[in-house]
Amino acid sequence: MLYDVITNEWGETTYVPTTLGNVLLAAAIIALLSAAMLFAGRKRRKLSPRQLAFCAASVALGTVLSNLKLLHFPTGGSITLLSMLVVSLPGYWFGLGAGLMSGIAYGVLQMLIDPYILFPAQLIVDYLLAFGALGISGLFTNAKYGLIKGYIAGVLGRYLFAVVSGWIFFGTYAWEGWHALPYSLVYNGIYIFSEAAVTLVLLTLPPVRNAMAQVKKTAVGFHGS
Repeated sequence: MLYDVITNEWGETTYVPTTLGNVLLAAAIIALLSAAMLFAGRKRRKLSPRQLAFCAASVALGTVLSNLKLLHFPTGGSITLLSMLVVSLPGYWFGLGAGLMSGIAYGVLQMLIDPYILFPAQLIVDYLLAFGALGISGLFTNAKYGLIKGYIAGVLGRYLFAVVSGWIFFGTYAWEGWHALPYSLVYNGIYIFSEAAVTLVLLTLPPVRNAMAQVKKTAVGFHGS
């Protein structure tokens, strides 16, 4: 059995991975990051082990920051301390493939640590697709203001899948007088765009912008190590 069916503190039926499920999810993280090393990269260069380490470090740091919740909603979603930015960085550094694989790996890790799953199919949308979408930042790796453009694209991708999940799986939680889709648009927009707004303000500050550029230079500087 890969998951246990339990009742959470709000009386909802939810699904929590068993030991075997956690082992398989951990194996999935390793496989996804290995796939990033094999298939992702910039132009013809595949990711080196040290570049892969940057991806893994971003996933790990993003996971730590995701637990520093500035505001947490009872039916899922929270404003965190820059976790979406950190998870967007592998795409900005190394391109779309590395970004998507790192985002998905982060989503798998979120399932291990802080699952909120009411329906098995929901985990695909909420964890794999929504967090994987943060890797869309890789479309702008070589663009002017690429970090800001990539971050916005990744946030919009996550928001799209969060809205779909809220519409399909959480419509019964809609506020009185609200239909499921408008409710999901507003509910998910509150926490996702609040965090994004704070992050974008920080990214416009010259010291932060210069530091991010230096980190990218360091990350992409390892080609054959």
